[in-house]
Amino acid sequence: MVSKQYDVVNMESQDFGSEAYQAINLHNFEQLEQIQALPDEVVYNINVVGRVLPFKSNRYVVDHLIDWSDALNDGMFRLTFPQKDMLAPADFDKMAAAIDSGKNSRELKVVADEIRMTLNPHPAGQMEHNMPQYQNEPLPGMQHKYRETTLFFPSQGQTCHAYCTFCFRWPQFVGLEGKKFAMREGELLRGYLSEHHEVSDVLFTGGDPLIMKTKTLREYIEPLTKPDAGHNLRTVRIGSKAIAYWPHRFVYDDDAEDLLDLFREVTDAGMQLALMAHFNHPAELRTSVSLEAVRRIRETGAQIRTQTPLLNHINADSQLLADMWAEQTQAGCVPYYLFVARDTGAKRYFELPLVDCQEIFRGAYQRVSGVARTVRGPSMSAGPGKVQILGVSEFRGEKLIVLRFLQGRDPEWVGKPFFAKYSDTASWLDELEPAEGEEFFFEERLRELLAEEGSPWSREETRIQLMDAAAAGGL
Repeated sequence: MVSKQYDVVNMESQDFGSEAYQAINLHNFEQLEQIQALPDEVVYNINVVGRVLPFKSNRYVVDHLIDWSDALNDGMFRLTFPQKDMLAPADFDKMAAAIDSGKNSRELKVVADEIRMTLNPHPAGQMEHNMPQYQNEPLPGMQHKYRETTLFFPSQGQTCHAYCTFCFRWPQFVGLEGKKFAMREGELLRGYLSEHHEVSDVLFTGGDPLIMKTKTLREYIEPLTKPDAGHNLRTVRIGSKAIAYWPHRFVYDDDAEDLLDLFREVTDAGMQLALMAHFNHPAELRTSVSLEAVRRIRETGAQIRTQTPLLNHINADSQLLADMWAEQTQAGCVPYYLFVARDTGAKRYFELPLVDCQEIFRGAYQRVSGVARTVRGPSMSAGPGKVQILGVSEFRGEKLIVLRFLQGRDPEWVGKPFFAKYSDTASWLDELEPAEGEEFFFEERLRELLAEEGSPWSREETRIQLMDAAAAGGL
């Protein structure tokens, strides 16, 4: 649990405009003055875990968002610097032994990849079950799981200004062959949308699309705003953590004004531009430059919706979440989703039982006013859809977990409540058992849908395999 209180950072005297972006990674992090003050064991652990899970920070994060006076207990430090417990002990020891034995970089990558492949690098189903086709060809840079929303992964946006240690798309950054989503051809996106008028929203995601220069991003987005585009889009979404990790993107970067102009062009064309901002900790919106970024984005007519997973060791505290949502609302952002940490990568470090997630959420929800209660959660982006944990109830002397679909692979499931047997240890949907019968209500239909998509799964395969098919996007 996290109980530390953070004071609002007063950075008005800081000349943020003089800062240049500087990445921090395994090659240079030990040169940081702040790192040199840490125990040698902590630095060694970063080197070991950072060989397996992606590690990149930057000077803005290091200099303005981390409380170095208490770094080992600081949520932002844990969010951006790998921690020993993010790997299972046997995996940590395996990687450490490889480093200590003097293996070269190629040999270390072989060891790292062996470990990575045991970490559920793509929660099953993202690539196999959500990839659409256009003109009888698969589109590996797109996903279309929910009727109204298509995800698009521009190939130039498959990195970030800094990496979150919980990231469920971590395979994008470690070079696992066949584990990336990427597409260069905006023409294919437009062609697909022209044939699928049920799609009202397209989500540009990655990585972080705002790592791209505006000129490149414009090549994807601008054609979608033309009157003769031939689609039924109403909303362009951009999933990004730039406000948190590099707010200069909207304020001081050399093409910041061009980016804001692009946002205006979308809204002037009668479409909604929604920046889906990832904020995991209150510190991320407590610098003057991040607040200025929010102000400038909102002036374009765009809206900012915020989301985060609930993360043990980072933000698993009702008061911290309430403070974060209240401050986001005050700045003009709309709290949107609180997710459950995905079953991939370093989940063992971040996960919490579902019933604990719901209690933390409820405690935070009680502490905010109605304008911040737009947030929905805790929600699992699982194979069948986005499943919200509503709470624990009792029926005929039996405790039950109450759930419902916020999104579903079949739209008929949306809003429909269902019940699971109580568990104080389950941390994902596939660990829950139906309250009655052998299956949840949606499982037979799920098998049919997966079969229609060409899934290799047979009807005889287990419920756990079906339920473990993780969703894509998280929006």
